[in-house]
Amino acid sequence: MVETKKIALYIVVVFVLYTIINSPDKAAELVKLGFEGISDAAKSVGEFMAELVD
Repeated sequence: MVETKKIALYIVVVFVLYTIINSPDKAAELVKLGFEGISDAAKSVGEFMAELVD
């Protein structure tokens, strides 16, 4: 099981490096979208908690 996780991690790292080297603009856009998604999710959780308190 640990071997499988290591292999999967190496594959993800290689893919990320390949994407960054091959098309840095697209990689930057993907990172931006990821952070926007995390920000939106945190904002939604905050709004939900605020509604619970009211």
